[in-house]
Amino acid sequence: MDRVISIVGHTALDYIVDVEKIAGKNESSPVIDYEEYPGGGAANIAVAIAKLGGKSQLISPVGTDFVSSGYEKLLTEVNVDLSRLYRIEDRKISKAFIFTDREDNQATYFYWGASSKFKELEPEPADFVHLATADSVYNAKIAQIANFVSFDPGQDLVTYSKENLELILAHTDILFANRHEIRRVSEMTGKSFSELKAMINTIVVTYDSEGSRIYTGNEEFLIPVIPVKAADPTGAGDAYRAGFLLALTRGYSLSACGKIGSTVASFAVQTRGCQTDLPTWEEMKARYEANFGRLEEEC
Repeated sequence: MDRVISIVGHTALDYIVDVEKIAGKNESSPVIDYEEYPGGGAANIAVAIAKLGGKSQLISPVGTDFVSSGYEKLLTEVNVDLSRLYRIEDRKISKAFIFTDREDNQATYFYWGASSKFKELEPEPADFVHLATADSVYNAKIAQIANFVSFDPGQDLVTYSKENLELILAHTDILFANRHEIRRVSEMTGKSFSELKAMINTIVVTYDSEGSRIYTGNEEFLIPVIPVKAADPTGAGDAYRAGFLLALTRGYSLSACGKIGSTVASFAVQTRGCQTDLPTWEEMKARYEANFGRLEEEC
């Protein structure tokens, strides 16, 4: 039986806007087209795990328009456990506005909305927790009462105090970061990468088109990306983490976890929207085996 994976972080609506150019101060720019998609890092991961056939639980504040937006219905239909949502009565759901010009330059604005209440909330204990981009105060609280902690500070790392970051890392079993974030973690804590490896069981560092590397003890695994025609790279990291974490709870080796994560990410980038083209386990397995060979049996 699958272990429940509790995902902490944002549930948001993403507005992806194509513009002629990124407007400067006191300027306007024509909008070519725009689309609304369900998003938020925590919700993206929870949906991906559920579509793969795993058990995901979303721990996230949501606002007054969560139901009317259709987001609750979407999450319910894919069997994400919503029993630990915080329903905030005086805020709207979080929203991301992502503007992209013809040269693929981007400007992003994030409305925290219901997520701004995170720091005021008190978490209940959880078993297996993944801390996605969210409030550092809440993440520090729940990290101390969870049995297993996976941590991805993401772009919210700049909002973390040194004290909260060190507190979370002291309870972290797996750390996810890209090449820039892992450098920032080292700078903020004053610890070298070697020192971070000594205190955290597993560190996964992503390198965009160069794939990812998994560090555990004295071992290092290089995980390549699967080449596909990419339409939108936005949800690749969330999809990778979903595949990796579900595979980990199912007993796969770290190398296989990374390759499963890479395979799930290859589906996510094929269409616009972070939750648009996520695979089932069988679809993932077919693509995995076409690129990496036979998938080992679950432990």
